[in-house]
Amino acid sequence: MEWPLLFIGAITSFLGTFAGGGGLIGMPAMILYGLPIHQIIAATKFSNTISSFSSFFFFLKSDELKMKEVIKIIPFALAGGITGALLAGAIPEKFMNGIALILLAFALLLSLIKNPQKNSHQSSKLPAKSFPMIFGIGAYDGLFGPGQATLSMYMYFQIGLSYLQSIAYTRFQTFISCIGAFTMYLSAGLVSFKVAIPLAIGSLIGAQLSVRTAKHISFASAKWIIRGVTLLLIGQIVYQLIQ
Repeated sequence: MEWPLLFIGAITSFLGTFAGGGGLIGMPAMILYGLPIHQIIAATKFSNTISSFSSFFFFLKSDELKMKEVIKIIPFALAGGITGALLAGAIPEKFMNGIALILLAFALLLSLIKNPQKNSHQSSKLPAKSFPMIFGIGAYDGLFGPGQATLSMYMYFQIGLSYLQSIAYTRFQTFISCIGAFTMYLSAGLVSFKVAIPLAIGSLIGAQLSVRTAKHISFASAKWIIRGVTLLLIGQIVYQLIQ
């Protein structure tokens, strides 16, 4: 058992479920551990598939949302994840970092200008304009990933979902896009289960701790936590681009 990978998976998943931005810790840590970038991304897709479903299932059982409300996410998130994985070898990492930087900065600015309000109706429906965004975020997740959950949570906040609903929708979206991406990485022979399995075990632990902690976080606090994570992500991406 690769214990450092289990620990990395737990910390990454805890932060990623709670406020997005788990890649802020996980990807640099695995690079320092000596793993190649495509193997890291493939293992992350596997671990995220398991951890994101476990956290989504927790909210589903808690009756935070109904399955019929999220089922229409599937074709867009799945197509996005597959598309991103197929493009992984064709698009330079710096180019994707630049896109992520622009999207995160825009999301942060939008949240400050147009303060998202909690919707009192639990059965919020996704507007049609959200589906291209779900596909785009899914493609970014399949291709690279850090910041994907943060972008998703901003999107669901702006729609009017509560903090817990935003987590649940984001985790389901992540689950679907990661299934698509992982399938492509597996078929390309880029998955090392020696890396992926301990990372997944740690991610499962971190996700379950996070969803239980999230229930005690207020909507107002959640917004500022996610904004703080966004600033850290922006700082990391700027540093990578400069380097």
